[in-house]
Amino acid sequence: MLFVASIENQRPTILISEKSPMKNIILVGKPNSGKSLLFNQLTGMRQKVANFPGVTVELKSGKFDEYKLIDYPGTYSLKSLSKDEELAIEKLHEAMHSDDTSLIVCNLDATRLERSLVFGLQVRDLAFKHNKGVIFALNMIDEVQRFSHHIDTDKLAKDLGCAVYALSAKTLIGLHEFKLGLIDAAKHPQDFIPNKTNDTQTTVLEISRELSARYGIKADVVLKQQNSIDNFLLNSVFGGLIFLTIMFLLFQSIFTWASPLMDAVETAMTELAILSSQVLPAGVVNDFVSDAMFGGVGSFLVFVPQIMVLTLIIGLLEDSGYLARAALICHKPLSYFGLSGRSFIPYLSGHACAIPAIMAARTIESPRKRLITMMTIPLMSCSARLPVYALLIAVLIPDTQYLGGLINLQGITFFILYFIGIATALLVSTLLTKMTDIDKDKAEMPFILELPTYRLPHWKPLIHRVLTSAKQFIRRAAPVIFMVSVVIWVLGYFPENGNLQSSYLASIGQWIEPIFEPLGLDWRYGVAILVSFLAREVFVGALGTLFGIEGADENIAGLAANIQQDGLALGAGIGLMLFYVVALQCVATVATIKGETGSAKIAWGLFVGYGLLAYFLAWIAASLI
Repeated sequence: MLFVASIENQRPTILISEKSPMKNIILVGKPNSGKSLLFNQLTGMRQKVANFPGVTVELKSGKFDEYKLIDYPGTYSLKSLSKDEELAIEKLHEAMHSDDTSLIVCNLDATRLERSLVFGLQVRDLAFKHNKGVIFALNMIDEVQRFSHHIDTDKLAKDLGCAVYALSAKTLIGLHEFKLGLIDAAKHPQDFIPNKTNDTQTTVLEISRELSARYGIKADVVLKQQNSIDNFLLNSVFGGLIFLTIMFLLFQSIFTWASPLMDAVETAMTELAILSSQVLPAGVVNDFVSDAMFGGVGSFLVFVPQIMVLTLIIGLLEDSGYLARAALICHKPLSYFGLSGRSFIPYLSGHACAIPAIMAARTIESPRKRLITMMTIPLMSCSARLPVYALLIAVLIPDTQYLGGLINLQGITFFILYFIGIATALLVSTLLTKMTDIDKDKAEMPFILELPTYRLPHWKPLIHRVLTSAKQFIRRAAPVIFMVSVVIWVLGYFPENGNLQSSYLASIGQWIEPIFEPLGLDWRYGVAILVSFLAREVFVGALGTLFGIEGADENIAGLAANIQQDGLALGAGIGLMLFYVVALQCVATVATIKGETGSAKIAWGLFVGYGLLAYFLAWIAASLI
């Protein structure tokens, strides 16, 4: 099924690694054909793979044997439909002229052979003109076999005039044979120069249709099952209800499904804290390990399972093919706010991390909608906010359970916080739309979106994605939290060895306390908020360190109880949550917005604007509740 959207002339940035003495193997193919997963399997790089068009918006490179394999953005034709495709095609032509290019690998979707061959034949002809070797990777052969269909690759190779390898990058069928063939072709590219060409676009279309009819699986066989499911999932009534249910369960699962893993990590950290206190002699070193290490750094590790669960659920939606349907469902409602259905994918990705989500917005054809999407993505509650939400919810919201524990009040609160972020983004999008000239959009192309076939997610790449997200979060957050925790501990412990009220940190806190006093927060929360502008998750570590220094049981299990005992007011706590929903507390995100928009004014304007709005909402909550 094919659905369509728009574009204009803001050229996206395509990144390519520095020139290498190694010969290059170019990997090309249409979007959503398993190309990026094939790239990952060949290079060992865990590049993000998603089952929706437009996931590859950069040139990715990695080492394969003695060669550099370069993954080009997915394109449907050498005649571009978007600026992303235009730039990708331009880079492909440059690669064809380069002596560094040893071989072209064209990835074909075995389930949609006709559409893949249109681009494949064009690439073949282009390679012939430039005397470059070409081989075809007939990917997703497992899906074809699932329908009991067989493709004669020997005959197809003869008709194409190029070597063809049937494989599945997901199940690894035929991958070993393909690797061996790829190495041989790269070493002897002259033996793989195509021996057939086509001169016109019409001929290419006719040949692709003919070859697809001869070798490909019948479209009605593939679409029969897909359409029967889509008739239900894309229904004007039931489709919307199913979408809302899935989104609710997504955010509910972050709290409920992750709880056993969180408890396990919490127990492990508690035992380690007890063990370290018993082993180390009493004094400064013991206090440092207990307060700074376990109270600060250890406190955010508890929330890693929530990030893993979020990544798992989004991965299931992507790999199954539902995410593209969700984008289609959201297109009409998002259009009321000046956005495109394609904005949904960056928005959802923004709940994991804003940086790749902002980059994913490059696939939005309309420059105006692309810019608005980029500017509002920071309002999506990213994984860095999870530790903050989880801590404050544990402090303020009782663990009331419904439906036998399937749903609880804390999970509902989680959903509400995410919903507030989304609602705020839509309101801001509406305001920005009214402030911009929409006349340019009138001449744009309609909304295009290819709906992939439904597939069962493969556990191996999914698990790798989940583990990678956890590693990246820890790798990114741990050093910052460690440094901040050490600084806070030193300033809070001295000069009187643990007396927080007379410490250097207290003196600094008194200077900033008037800023946060209207929000119902004392200087400790003010310090934690300020340092969290380095990274939001630092907030939890900072509070863990501060409350540890204060003499409470510094283990992670007691942090929420310590805050409750300290008497955090409900209004102040809710205001604090609203503050973190809206505030742009990520320097890396600001830098990414500046890089993608080319405007420091926009980036820092968002930083200040969202900060002031967050402060105002927190003040309202503290005043009224």
